[in-house]
Amino acid sequence: MKARVSKDELQEKLANIQNIVEKKNTMPILSHFLLDAGKKGSSIIATDIETALREPIDVEVEKEGKICIPARKMFEIVREVDGDLSFETVDEQWLKVRSGASEFKLACLPHGDFPAWPSSLGGGDIEEMTIDAPVLLEMIEKTIYAAGESDTRYTLNGLLFHPKPENKSFTIVGTDGHRLAIILRQIDSKVKDEKKIIVPRKAVSELRRFLPAETGEGEEHSVKISIGEKHLLFTIGTIQFLTRLIEGTYPNYENVIPQSNEKKISIGRDTFTKVLRRVSIMSKERASAVRVDLEDNKMTIFSSSPDLGEAKEEVPVDYTGDKV
Repeated sequence: MKARVSKDELQEKLANIQNIVEKKNTMPILSHFLLDAGKKGSSIIATDIETALREPIDVEVEKEGKICIPARKMFEIVREVDGDLSFETVDEQWLKVRSGASEFKLACLPHGDFPAWPSSLGGGDIEEMTIDAPVLLEMIEKTIYAAGESDTRYTLNGLLFHPKPENKSFTIVGTDGHRLAIILRQIDSKVKDEKKIIVPRKAVSELRRFLPAETGEGEEHSVKISIGEKHLLFTIGTIQFLTRLIEGTYPNYENVIPQSNEKKISIGRDTFTKVLRRVSIMSKERASAVRVDLEDNKMTIFSSSPDLGEAKEEVPVDYTGDKV
């Protein structure tokens, strides 16, 4: 392989994969990215087995080739050099990198050792749905905090994606068994049957980096989600982000919240947050529990600790139900 690439182009692409490449040296190949330089198009791929990212890269190719390059070391080089970079491989084991007066020789790995990109997303029929990127970002941001992180109940260590084709609704749910967050939106879905898909928390957290917060007209403002039996593929503009799914049964969240509950409260979020912070000062850090009492148009929040003391604050709310 012999090619040339601009510093800005390579730095941007390598920044996108830094959280994906394996930090631990359990499998050396996973700390590398695959550069596929072709005259009809070039791309880079990074994976940690559970997730993978593929993105085209603008490379001036003199001689086509593939090679696995150490991701972090290459990123360090790109950040320090001042100009564009030229690549030349030596026996699939070394990569000569030149930029201005600087010259580096990197130990690399054969491209044949790199994990293959799944062609069928784990088998079975592939179904698709499309959602605006800012909408998906909002849904993730409002649920991911509630998902488990290292829970022994492994299905809780992800978000539930729940499309319902009969009403074209899409629900995302997060829970760690103590709290539950749910958000529902209407989307353009080609999914034939109702599905419950558990997406790992790490994958969803990384996906957020590629989702624009503002609406727009370009391809990068829309997300195509391809659903396979064992994988989920997100296509955002030219970026393809792949993740394995968590196998298992997610808790039946629809039975957790009563459908006919009349005890409903309306209170400003900022007001509620500030009151909780003030009252929580007197609760133990580990428990951080507070008691909430409700009666006509009034909420009382109370906390206490035998070692610290107690705190109480009353807040006006929109509530007319029974005393709780």
